[in-house]
Amino acid sequence: MSALSDNLVTFAILTYLIAMISHAVEYALGNARTRVAVASPARELVGAGVGGGGGVIPAPPAPVPPTVDGAARRARIAGLVAVGATAVAAVLHLAALVTRGLAADRMPWGNMYEFVLTVTFIGVAAWLVVLWKRPSLRKLGLFLTLVMVLLVATAELVLYVPIVPLVPALNSYWFVIHVSTIVFASGIFLLGVVPAVGFLMRGGYEQGKRSFPYTLAKRLPGAAGLERLTFTLHAFAFPIFTFAVIAGAIWAEAAWGRPWGWDPKETWAFISWVVYAGYLHARATPSVKRNVATWIAVLGFLTMLMNLFGVNIFFTGLHSYGGLD
Repeated sequence: MSALSDNLVTFAILTYLIAMISHAVEYALGNARTRVAVASPARELVGAGVGGGGGVIPAPPAPVPPTVDGAARRARIAGLVAVGATAVAAVLHLAALVTRGLAADRMPWGNMYEFVLTVTFIGVAAWLVVLWKRPSLRKLGLFLTLVMVLLVATAELVLYVPIVPLVPALNSYWFVIHVSTIVFASGIFLLGVVPAVGFLMRGGYEQGKRSFPYTLAKRLPGAAGLERLTFTLHAFAFPIFTFAVIAGAIWAEAAWGRPWGWDPKETWAFISWVVYAGYLHARATPSVKRNVATWIAVLGFLTMLMNLFGVNIFFTGLHSYGGLD
């Protein structure tokens, strides 16, 4: 099962790469455009009118259905292939997690490798739900699949560790409650940063900025829609993240005899909570510009990355379960 899980992760990365390339093809070909063919006005004989005269007047053009040009057709096909490949990659991704859990005889969240795999799966699963609800956001998939390729490949190439039993402190039902909610909220925050960055680039492009990276957003959906999606995802994830932090404190009280000890991971979780709370407050404040609030959301995700990678790699503490030497 362990070897099967490793192979499934490799296949998932390759399929995410196919999806990313297909999205890039769609992106390069541009927006789908229709070409309307108009028939040449025919001339028909009109019978005698007033005064016995007759004449020939043009008949109205015959309606011709719109046709899609070749580039637009290829763009649409590439986009559909990208969505299909993303769905297949998500299935492979899920299968890798399930087989990893079966091999370990526990939930697959015991180290950085497993945590990153689970968070990225939640992110891509949430993306497929969003795409099902709003197909017009499909071009955002280029950036989402890029994130998937980078993070899942990093997990396999850098963070991979063999299956080992859980450390004694993690053998608790709170392991499922606390870590599952942290994983779920982190996956939604991961998805939320994609439209956040897209909004910042698209907003600049709509304001007339034509330098890099604003030109990358030329074919993205409108900035207003991306900003609303960013807020919706963060507003959904924040209460779950809040519960996860509280559950962690309860677990710490049971395991270590204190609910909070300013351990590095606890500290950075608190920092992330404060930053995301600041984003939601700024977003609800009319005097704060939307791009300023969105930058706070991006900063929040950077603190999450610091908590996941930086704390596990550069710090030691009671939460040092990364599994890396």
